Amino acid sequence: MEKADAVEATPLIQRMLTTLLSIIPDKGRPGSDARRAIGDLMASTYVSLYDGTLGPALVNCLDLVRLSGVALPMMGLVRLQLEAEAPFTLGATMVRDYALNMVLAEQALIITNMTFNSRQDVDELIMMVQMAFTGPEESTADNMDSETYRGLIELRASLINHLVTVGLPLPEMLVYEFAVPMPSLLISQRLYADTSRYEEIRNENKVVHPLFCPIVGQALSA
Repeated sequence: MEKADAVEATPLIQRMLTTLLSIIPDKGRPGSDARRAIGDLMASTYVSLYDGTLGPALVNCLDLVRLSGVALPMMGLVRLQLEAEAPFTLGATMVRDYALNMVLAEQALIITNMTFNSRQDVDELIMMVQMAFTGPEESTADNMDSETYRGLIELRASLINHLVTVGLPLPEMLVYEFAVPMPSLLISQRLYADTSRYEEIRNENKVVHPLFCPIVGQALSA
């Protein structure tokens, strides 16, 4: 990489690494390993960019952060931070796009290991995936990088196919309405003939007091 490109790309990658550090859980060996790898890369970012060895080190950092137990929305913060970057040099732009694509790949891995309670959750995530891939796909197409563009298209298609398959057997979210406020136990009995699902009612509707649930709420269809 040219010196000017590496000079601009260095703080860009270091900002990304700083964001990664901020989302790692405080406890656990995987988190410690991730922080150590990120610290090493932060100290050698310019050299790694200049000699072309950044890729494997960056992927290793992302893998370790994912394995530390980071949730999808937290990894999404890293993606949003990269999308906000506006580099001037071609080299720094390519580095930004590469890093963004790697974050998308990590998010895909997180999604494939998620469990879902309702089809609505899956549908909302499908919309998020569509939006997340739009920018990188357009940028890659503008750069005429056909191989990367094809990889992004295939990853998005594979991820959406996975989500559709997972979502098909799940129950849907339905709206219920009663004449007066009721305890979550009674609502659970009325809806499912099973009082043990009262916590599900509370969580789905963010009930403040379990004795006085709102008269209108959401519940799984089965």
